[in-house]
Amino acid sequence: MKFEDTFFSFEEIYSIGIEKESGLHYLSIQVSNHMVDYEEYYKISENEYNLFHSNPAMSIDFAKQCKKRKKDALLIIKPGKFRGAAS
Repeated sequence: MKFEDTFFSFEEIYSIGIEKESGLHYLSIQVSNHMVDYEEYYKISENEYNLFHSNPAMSIDFAKQCKKRKKDALLIIKPGKFRGAAS
């Protein structure tokens, strides 16, 4: 998979973008476990992508819900045994 970020929020620490091979739109958050820092990618619709891209303030609540694991059904890659926590 080739994730390409098109927007990054330094304040809220998340990004939005497009997965180049499938065309899926995503919002990603940074997470860490005891071994590594990595990103979790959450599928968003094209409409959400366009809204979030044109008005980033609209994506903050979605990102916060992802960090609280309330959007896990939308994970593009399911986490492994040692799932990290959002910072």
